[in-house]
Amino acid sequence: MDLSPDLANRVALVTGGSRGIGRAIALALAQAGAAVAVNYRTEEAAAQSVVDAIGAAGGRAIAVGADVSRGDEVARLAATAVAQLGPIDVLVNNAGIALMRGLEDLTEADFDHTLAVNLKSAFLCTQAVLPHMRAQGWGRIVNVSSGAARGSGIVGVHYNASKAGMEGLTRGYAARLAREGVTVNAVAPTLIDTDMISARTEDSAARIPMRRLGTPEECAQATLMVIGNAYMTGQTVQVNGGMHFI
Repeated sequence: MDLSPDLANRVALVTGGSRGIGRAIALALAQAGAAVAVNYRTEEAAAQSVVDAIGAAGGRAIAVGADVSRGDEVARLAATAVAQLGPIDVLVNNAGIALMRGLEDLTEADFDHTLAVNLKSAFLCTQAVLPHMRAQGWGRIVNVSSGAARGSGIVGVHYNASKAGMEGLTRGYAARLAREGVTVNAVAPTLIDTDMISARTEDSAARIPMRRLGTPEECAQATLMVIGNAYMTGQTVQVNGGMHFI
């Protein structure tokens, strides 16, 4: 039994796919056979490098710029992906921001912006792809959450709220779509070796039982695992090196 998903003839959309975890997920999806729409907001060159890497390996991919916290831009993103690659079968809601704020300097604007990018975007993108998934009786949605959804985290309470909301969104959609062949799961990385914590690598690693940071590729591996499992839905998979068990 082949445990890796066969995504040949499938189309995937990865939001925030230009770097870090999103980049690793986009590359892994392409390796599994999917054509991939790599979304970015400002990092066009980085997104194009992901597309080039997929193309060099014999896959199909496009880069599409869009602010996924805005409904009009999500509609344009989805329409562009469908026009160039085909209807979207796999959605990975990875786009997010992590504004480091303490209780004293967190503003209303910071809170609203974080929830719009981290949580509202997942709702907008999911709503955009659901009609096709439901019509064909097959779809896979993966939301990239964080250990901060259930723990204190290091970013701030606004980030905690956005990621906890994402996991609630995951369970809500999963319960309503289970009979339609569409699964919805979350992957929750903690302390992954990306730009967000690059300046605190040694201090961060000392807090992890495995004594190292996770890699974007390990997050991508967990993402492919939930995509490949047709009986798994509404779950959050922790990728945290043993920091906590929930």
